Amino acid sequence: MIDKFFPNAIDLWPDFWQATLETLQMTFVTGVIAGVLGMILGVILLITDVEGLTPNRIIYSILDKIVNIGRSIPFIILLAVIMPVTRAIVGTSVGTAAVTVPLVLGTIPFFARQIQNALLEVDSGVIEAARAMGVGNLGIIYRVYLKEGLVSIIRASSFTIINLIGLTAMAGTVGGGGLGAMALQQGYQRGRGDVTFLSLIFVLVIVFVTQILGNLGVKVASKGRKL
Repeated sequence: MIDKFFPNAIDLWPDFWQATLETLQMTFVTGVIAGVLGMILGVILLITDVEGLTPNRIIYSILDKIVNIGRSIPFIILLAVIMPVTRAIVGTSVGTAAVTVPLVLGTIPFFARQIQNALLEVDSGVIEAARAMGVGNLGIIYRVYLKEGLVSIIRASSFTIINLIGLTAMAGTVGGGGLGAMALQQGYQRGRGDVTFLSLIFVLVIVFVTQILGNLGVKVASKGRKL
């Protein structure tokens, strides 16, 4: 049955597993780095806004424009534009390690905006109550914004990771490795439709698992808030 529907792919199983591991590696490394930096940037955008804890029009305006520009640049163009930077940092412009640089730069502004919007959903009444109790700004950020907005943060994180998986596939067009490169180089360019289709299935499985874990995280966080 497998031989019938995937005649070419059957001989490439080791390559498929290697490509899957590369995709997971790019997603994990980028997710951790961009997650931390994006979270920090999102919080800064939140608190420096006009109605934030420490309004600062100059800082907010600069960061807001940077985020908007970063989100507006098509990823395939970003890959080419920052190639000299990638070479300077990693020493090469191809491979999973190299594409991690543009993946991080492309994900940070996207995630930062997601975090800002997620934390804006926190009830302002809870924030005012914390202020009335004498809680400082750092305390409000950790004990109110991040705690009360945990469900929204998990949703934003899940959405960002799924978007990131799509970017890793696109990175395969410039020698980034992973399932995107597998689909393009071993499948499309050689006329092997079954290899391309199987690469798609592998990507979809990763996306579905990510979505399931995200939904599970939301349920656990929601129950924790009710206790």
